[in-house]
Amino acid sequence: MTYAWRFESADGSVVERAGGDRFPSQADAESWVGEAWQELLAEGVDQVSLLEGDRVVYGPMSLHPAE
Repeated sequence: MTYAWRFESADGSVVERAGGDRFPSQADAESWVGEAWQELLAEGVDQVSLLEGDRVVYGPMSLHPAE
């Protein structure tokens, strides 16, 4: 099974983006989002959910820095 991020706006609606990144492990997916979160925010993504296939592993998780 592969892992992928679902990209969402603040209201939970899906934000489509080019790519379709798939990751072989949860650690790889988490590492990637840790590097890409600022770019995702700039593209209009407010939060993400991690999926393993169709199953939600966790989320939504805000990409906005804590205040």
